[in-house]
Amino acid sequence: MTALALLFSTFVLVFALGFQSQNVNGGHYKSAAITSLAIGAGQMILYKLAPTANWIEIAAYLCGGPLGIVVSMWAHRKFMKGHHHAR
Repeated sequence: MTALALLFSTFVLVFALGFQSQNVNGGHYKSAAITSLAIGAGQMILYKLAPTANWIEIAAYLCGGPLGIVVSMWAHRKFMKGHHHAR
């Protein structure tokens, strides 16, 4: 269960960080503010679970990052296509 929670929280954190980077670069202020909440949630879960992780949990933690960033890049391109940045 902890391994799954670490995988999920790392996925959420890295997804949100990647999405956030693209929001900031694109000037998407509202999306950037909302994404910050997901970043905080992912970090809080990791701060609770990561310090006591065993090897399987560490592997799950490491798998969440690559999955999160790739899905983030795809999702931002798909869902933010029509949104224009503030001027």
